[in-house]
Amino acid sequence: VQLQASGGGLVQTGGSLRLSCAASGFTFDDYSIGWFRQAPGLEREGISCVNGIGDTYYADSVMGRFTMSSDNAKNTVYLQMNNLNPEDTAVYYCAASSRLISSTIRYESSYDYWGQGTLVTVSS
Repeated sequence: VQLQASGGGLVQTGGSLRLSCAASGFTFDDYSIGWFRQAPGLEREGISCVNGIGDTYYADSVMGRFTMSSDNAKNTVYLQMNNLNPEDTAVYYCAASSRLISSTIRYESSYDYWGQGTLVTVSS
């Protein structure tokens, strides 16, 4: 199982980015998938997660601005990030678990596989 995150970069406040997480060795349909981020000096936090039966989680800080989607043909999950602000600056990670996660979907300890992270920097 491998995850490859990409799409990070430098963007101005109010701008948008789309992150991608390409998977190999498994199909997303059967897994719980999460996007996490870690800002400097802070713990890694779950921001957008979905399980195999469609339960979703969005952190309050990104609700209404970030949207998670998938392309099953490409075995890729996306995180569309709009109206970015400097507080969104962080390294973003995608993660996967073969288990059907529900109540603990936003916790990193629930996930077994991690991508390498992609840096998002939002300038003011």
